[in-house]
Amino acid sequence: MSRKYVDCREFPSEMNCTVALSADSDEELLDAAVQHAVAVHHHEDTPELRQQIRQLFKDGTPPVEHPLAHTWSAGSASSTIGAAGKQ
Repeated sequence: MSRKYVDCREFPSEMNCTVALSADSDEELLDAAVQHAVAVHHHEDTPELRQQIRQLFKDGTPPVEHPLAHTWSAGSASSTIGAAGKQ
């Protein structure tokens, strides 16, 4: 079993969310990420949201530095969650 993570910093938004979550199991990470998406980004907990979030999982742990610090420019990034209305 390898550690996995999902990092909001990879998806620029108006709220500039800096949360990165990691866990040892997919289910634990999915539950935490859905809770975050609902509580902070005001998403509705749906099967579609869960599927989209699961597709964003990466192996390892999130980087300490902002993952887009050197590559992002306003309006240039899009994401699966962004398409779902992430703020």
